[in-house]
Amino acid sequence: MMQLLTEDAIVNCDHELGIVAILATQSWVTIAHRRVLVATDPEQRPIVGCPMYGPTVKPCSNTLKVRSGYSDLLRIDGKRVCLDTVTGLTDGTPPGMVNYSVRNPGQLLVREV
Repeated sequence: MMQLLTEDAIVNCDHELGIVAILATQSWVTIAHRRVLVATDPEQRPIVGCPMYGPTVKPCSNTLKVRSGYSDLLRIDGKRVCLDTVTGLTDGTPPGMVNYSVRNPGQLLVREV
């Protein structure tokens, strides 16, 4: 069973200290008064605190397209709901190798079965 993500979700880059700045774009559906995330909410979001930097190293500073983790069952206003399995690449180095993923869904009440 997968948890639905809310605007309180904690999403990190693989380097664990890099935190994605979450932005919920819909306000129709909430869980405990917190907005549920939908498709593209985790994409093109800034990442702060990534510890990987140096002369030839680019820290993770942005999320790229979600690879997986959107619900095939649930939609809000036509957009697929984000699940706690959301994952995708960051713009950090090495290119195409550093992922972001959910550490905490922001709620534990509602699941997709």
